[in-house]
Amino acid sequence: MLTVLLLAGLAGRQASADNSPPLALSLDQAITRGLETNLNAVVARSRVDEAEGTRERRLAGYLPHLRIETPFAWQTRNLRAQGISLPNSPAVVGPFTSYDFRIYGEQSILDLQSYHAIKAAEHEKKARLADYTDARGEVIRLVTVRYLDAAYAEARVATARSRVQTSEALEKLARDQRAAGVADGLDVLRAQVQLANDRQTLLVTRNNAQLALLALARSVGVDLGTPITLADQLSFKPLDPPQIEQGIEAALQSRPDYRSLFAQRASLEEQAKASRSRYLPKIVVSGNYGTSGQEMSNLDPTGMLQVNMVLNLFDYDRKGERLELASRLERNARQLADLKLGVEQDIRAALLNLTSATDQVATAREGAQLAERELQYAGDRFRNGIANNIEVVTAQDALSRARDNELNALAQHAEAKIALARALGDTEKVYRLFLGIE
Repeated sequence: MLTVLLLAGLAGRQASADNSPPLALSLDQAITRGLETNLNAVVARSRVDEAEGTRERRLAGYLPHLRIETPFAWQTRNLRAQGISLPNSPAVVGPFTSYDFRIYGEQSILDLQSYHAIKAAEHEKKARLADYTDARGEVIRLVTVRYLDAAYAEARVATARSRVQTSEALEKLARDQRAAGVADGLDVLRAQVQLANDRQTLLVTRNNAQLALLALARSVGVDLGTPITLADQLSFKPLDPPQIEQGIEAALQSRPDYRSLFAQRASLEEQAKASRSRYLPKIVVSGNYGTSGQEMSNLDPTGMLQVNMVLNLFDYDRKGERLELASRLERNARQLADLKLGVEQDIRAALLNLTSATDQVATAREGAQLAERELQYAGDRFRNGIANNIEVVTAQDALSRARDNELNALAQHAEAKIALARALGDTEKVYRLFLGIE
């Protein structure tokens, strides 16, 4: 019974999804949705808030602390236990009551450890902000790739559908040629086999297109049951890339992952200063003021103001803290050096891929044009009885490969442009320019 109910529920959900209107999604809209809903960006934003909370908490240690206490006591006291012995007086006095209404205050005047801890938290927040910017750039790249994958898959469906239509026409031509006595049964069979293969390819490409749309929907936070139509198709939009030296220099200034490491290093340096400051004295001003007495109707004001110097004489934990911070600083230095090389590698690789993809687009388009002419020429030869349809089938395969090469080159060109934007930094500021989004 439970299985039946589950199947019925799934069928109802599928029917609802089939009846829901499709969502038309452009590349720019997909990126905007991804930036708002993608988990990586949301988690990075929460870490910024967490770092701000840490900064506020450390800052609170350097701000005034105030509290109110209102104790009411009913008590007895042992005078002898406190060193008081009076003749003809009992050792224990009381019971008696006491009232006290008092406000207490405390303010750190000099606390270098807390000061440097606050500065470390500020730099840590800068690092988390840079990480957030980097995460948004990665989301832009991810959504762009997902969108291009879906557009490529849909374009392949259109190509496969066109090939099926061509195969249907050629299969009919083969049957007509056989009826006219120009072709034999092998030509008809060969055309039918080709048509069956093309229909199979169409089924596979349709499924791949649906899978690509499913991945895109998840990356942009769209309900997976909502049908999506792509408003933008694969197209060639040239880009004039920067010079390598200029790109590297710009990236080292703007790459958020690189800036994050520098902010982390500044935070570690402040933490090291805070660790050294544990050897230094702290000066704290504290006091209280209130009224006290044994009767509510007879309370007298009292108070106190004091300056206190605190100096830790022995704290073995400081040695372990120094070793920990020194190790983290060394690791950070190595990460900076490695990422500097990585920045240059990313830019060089993106420029190489962009140049190659640009050349591939031109070559693939030329190849597609030639393959179309080949298919037309082979079809005319078969139609006029000059040759059998082996040439037609071969030409169909060549045209299919040429069109797929063109689509693949267009997708690679767009991916190379977004990879270059990502390598240069500031992805969110330049992706529209790089991708040619109006």
